[in-house]
Amino acid sequence: MRKINKQAGFTLIELIMVIVILGVLSAFALPRFADLGGQARAATINGAAGAMKAAANIAHAQFLAQGSTGTVTLEGVTIAMTDGYPSVVGIMSAANITAADFTIALGVVTAKGATTAATCQVTYVVAAGTTPPTVTPSTAGC
Repeated sequence: MRKINKQAGFTLIELIMVIVILGVLSAFALPRFADLGGQARAATINGAAGAMKAAANIAHAQFLAQGSTGTVTLEGVTIAMTDGYPSVVGIMSAANITAADFTIALGVVTAKGATTAATCQVTYVVAAGTTPPTVTPSTAGC
């Protein structure tokens, strides 16, 4: 009786073709489903909002500690104050937000390269009377 050898597994050519097909599919599919730039811009806006909130609270604490003056000094930088909190211009200095990193308008910080600038920004509304300032991030259009 003769013994018959059966092939088990895949040939080398079949394996290489599967790897090539997977590589081509991933090269086209990955950029469509992974928008890492938008996530990075959203994280930047959230970070700027956090920096503004923290800077406003630190400046307010300094304002209360030194006794109600129009400015406070934080790390050698003079911050203009309005009703005990940083002014619109002062918050940018206090939070160390610069035009090198963001597009800055009066109280509005927008991420550079945003898909929709109006919905990829953080807005600072200055304090009024006893109402503290508000910091509102928007990351829908990043």
